[in-house]
Amino acid sequence: MRPFWLFLCLCFALPLQAATDGPGTIDAILERGEAAVSAYDPARPLATAGEFSALYFEIFEASGMELDLGIKDPGLKTELEVLFGALNGNAMRGVPRDRLAASWQALRNKLEEARTHYGQEQDGSLSVFLKALLILLREGVEAMLVVGALAAYLRRAGAADKVWVIHAGVVLAIPLSLLTGWAVSSILQAIGAPLAVVEGVTMLAAAAVLFYVSCWLFAKREARRWEAWVASQMDQALGTGSLLALGGAACLAVYREGAETVLFYQALAGSAPGQGLALAAGCATALVLLAGLYLVMRLAALRLPFHLFFGSTALLLYLLSVVFLGQAIVELQAAGWIASIHLPGFPHISWLGVAPTLQGLGAQAALLLLPLLWWGLRGRGPEAGAARAS
Repeated sequence: MRPFWLFLCLCFALPLQAATDGPGTIDAILERGEAAVSAYDPARPLATAGEFSALYFEIFEASGMELDLGIKDPGLKTELEVLFGALNGNAMRGVPRDRLAASWQALRNKLEEARTHYGQEQDGSLSVFLKALLILLREGVEAMLVVGALAAYLRRAGAADKVWVIHAGVVLAIPLSLLTGWAVSSILQAIGAPLAVVEGVTMLAAAAVLFYVSCWLFAKREARRWEAWVASQMDQALGTGSLLALGGAACLAVYREGAETVLFYQALAGSAPGQGLALAAGCATALVLLAGLYLVMRLAALRLPFHLFFGSTALLLYLLSVVFLGQAIVELQAAGWIASIHLPGFPHISWLGVAPTLQGLGAQAALLLLPLLWWGLRGRGPEAGAARAS
């Protein structure tokens, strides 16, 4: 718990941003967006695409509205990111004017929906407490699932003395999260690296590491395979590369959630001056709940059958890698690093990383199909033929 308390104290020590002028930000986006749509020429689309990109980076993100809306309505914030990416992608491809206008209208409708979250009375103590509680729970649960599963795995594998690697990854992630939270509003803006890029690249790396670890665990889910592998390691309970992968997975999971948590708390504190006590109480309550979740996971893991524990841990990390991949693509599409083909009418499930874009759904589907492909190839290999002959 000490690293979490340190994280909390340093989070409040960071400069707090001023309250966001949501209606003013929305009006500025609508005014410039309408002008960009009117001036759009499918034969020369780059100027319009650049203007739409500026609407996201220079107004929506730079004004703090992205973070503020992430507190008020996380799902709507993600929907806006998807629509910004789709609009920019359509402009880059030089689609017909009516198609671009329809894409812009979809974004307009969501911006008007976001306007309803502003113009209300200042949040009271109970509202700030609940928001602070939900922010840390929402951001912390994914990281806690990863850290708890990896730590429980090492204990079940007879390598409890190696759990320090997981803890080291968490401790390393905390100052990195704090530095990122500070740098986003200063250094990163100075060099032109937007928050969406930082989040997207981090989530891509986390998805890759979690996918690797989940496959590695699944391959050793049977006790006889695990015993044979440990024997092959001679005096080492785990190889150096495996330890680095486990520690890296914990570090990336906590870093990705921690950096966003710092920014969310800065935005919440800036929008609710004088509510520091309620904010701290919400954080403390969330920490207690997360610690309880960690203990429950630890106790439950020790009681599961060996093969069931390894299989369920691998499945959990694998599904989280699919979620992280979807979330990463949404961020990188909003930043204009990945093309975006919007699929209107497809459901949007932000907490699963499911967004209505061809690229995001295609990448997640490919990752989901990889185990089936591996299983099919494995079933045709020489080992499978020998097993059938036997």
